[in-house]
Amino acid sequence: MGYYLNPDKGNFKLALNSEIYVDKTGLIAATNKLINTQQRYVCVSRPRRFGKSIAMSMLANYYDCEGDPSELFRPFEIFNDPGYEAHQGKYEVISIDIQRFLSEAGGSVEKMVKIIRASLGKELREKFGVAGTKLEKLMEGIHQNQGRSFVVLIDEWDCIFRVKKDAKKEQDIFLDFLRSWFKDRSFIALAYMTGILPI
Repeated sequence: MGYYLNPDKGNFKLALNSEIYVDKTGLIAATNKLINTQQRYVCVSRPRRFGKSIAMSMLANYYDCEGDPSELFRPFEIFNDPGYEAHQGKYEVISIDIQRFLSEAGGSVEKMVKIIRASLGKELREKFGVAGTKLEKLMEGIHQNQGRSFVVLIDEWDCIFRVKKDAKKEQDIFLDFLRSWFKDRSFIALAYMTGILPI
C-alpha cells in the first residue's frame, strides 16, 4: 500500500460506520461497463457535499488489487450484481487530489505536475522494481511486462480552472499533462475524475 498507489481506503469505511450512509454501489456496476472501452474516461461534476470523494473512495476499495473488500460490499447492491467479481480487486489504483498537489507546489501548476510525476513514479518504482523517470513510460512498461492495468481516480481535477481562471498558460500545462497521461494509453482501464466546475 502506497500513499497514492493503492492508498489507504479508510474514508469509505468511515462512511459505512456513519449513522447515515446511502448505498451508492450501483455506481460500480456503471463504471464496470466502461472498463477498457473507449468510454473509460469519466468526469463527474457536481456541487460540493454530494459525496464525490466518498464515491471515489468506494471505487478505490472495489478496484484495488491489495486486499479483499467483500465484507465491506456484502450488504450492498453491488455484491449481488452478476458482474461483481469480474473487476473486483483486479487493478492497480492511483488516487490523487489535485488541490492538495497544487497547494504543495505553492500554486505553481508547472511545479505541481513535476511533483505528481515524481511522487507517482517513486511509488511505481518501489512496488514494481522498475527503472525510469517518465510516468507514462513506467506505467506502460508495467502494463506490458507485468500485465497490470490501472484505475486512476482524480479528485478536484478542476481546481486549476477555478483558482487560476485567467491563467491560460497554466491551464494548458495541466491539460497537456492529462493528455499525455491518458490519451490512447492502453494501461488505463478507467480514469474517473471529479470536480465542481460545470462542463
